[in-house]
Amino acid sequence: MESAAYKGRRVLVTGHTGFKGSWLCEWLLLLGAEVHGFALEPPTTPSLFVQLNLMARLASDTRGDVRDLEALSACLQRVKPDFVFHLAAQPLVRESYRTPAETFAVNVMGTVNVLEAVRRLGFACTVVCITTDKVYENDNAGRAFVEADPLGGCDPYSASKGACEIAIASYRRSFFAGEESRVRVASARAGNVIGGGDWAADRLVPDALRAFLSGQPLVVRNRHSTRPWQHVLEPLCGYLTLGARLVAGELPSGDGASDMSFNFGPDAGCMKTVGDLVEELCKAFPQAEVRDDSDPQAPKEATLLQLDSSKAQAVLGWMPRWSFAQTVAATVTWYKAVSAGEEASAWCRRQIEEYVEGNLKEWTVA
Repeated sequence: MESAAYKGRRVLVTGHTGFKGSWLCEWLLLLGAEVHGFALEPPTTPSLFVQLNLMARLASDTRGDVRDLEALSACLQRVKPDFVFHLAAQPLVRESYRTPAETFAVNVMGTVNVLEAVRRLGFACTVVCITTDKVYENDNAGRAFVEADPLGGCDPYSASKGACEIAIASYRRSFFAGEESRVRVASARAGNVIGGGDWAADRLVPDALRAFLSGQPLVVRNRHSTRPWQHVLEPLCGYLTLGARLVAGELPSGDGASDMSFNFGPDAGCMKTVGDLVEELCKAFPQAEVRDDSDPQAPKEATLLQLDSSKAQAVLGWMPRWSFAQTVAATVTWYKAVSAGEEASAWCRRQIEEYVEGNLKEWTVA
């Protein structure tokens, strides 16, 4: 990753109060960037954003809703960012069944508003929009998806993110096309990230760690569903690499809808079932109790999901670095350390440095 691209540069992160956004802000600060944020209040209690004391460490911390175009435009006009990383979203599949209209409004129109605010800005800017691995029309055949595969989605969350990709491609081809454009736009597709500091409800790893650390049983649904699990630092490295390569003008341009979209998925060894992940987590908690609560009437979710990241590897030189066991162990180590009173920021910095330095030693969860 070309880390020098961010030193002294103004970077706006939408959704900076969330799990991935907080990790990204921490990494950008380590790279010497001037980091600004635009988001709602932290979505969980506790929250990684608060644990990292980012409110006091960012150049600006704006509370706002990406559905509010005028507020978003005002923020961009004030910050005049060199980079925008758009992470703000309604990110939960099951929540999208409860609030489908809000999910589409936040995910689709929120993304449109970010791109429109950049268009109004009139300055050179590099934009990386984060969507998900669930943007593809999934027939559960088990084939790894490539960027040119058809977009779709059964649940409102997946469908909304597929629609995001169409909007991103439309803005790129309609308003930011050609070498004369001062705005560069790309999208990044990743999902099922785990790592320390995720406190969201209805997600497997935080649910498991909350249960295990408090001595409660973990209730598991969809034990046989397969997902491309990866540590949060893996896709964040991809996003940062993509932004750096965009601003350097090193990526081939093209008119295809998927030309500037990139998958950031783990190696095949990280393709594990929910049951596999639970079993790996339980190694750190020998007394853990797990209960199966599969519900045939539950909202539909994809059972097989895998990304082909060969394009990111060939074009960007990005590759996943941590094995499944290392990913889980690093996650458990973070939660255990912070739950024991150690500083979250110190552990985030330590794990970022371990990742960047290519230290592939096996983490211990003892």
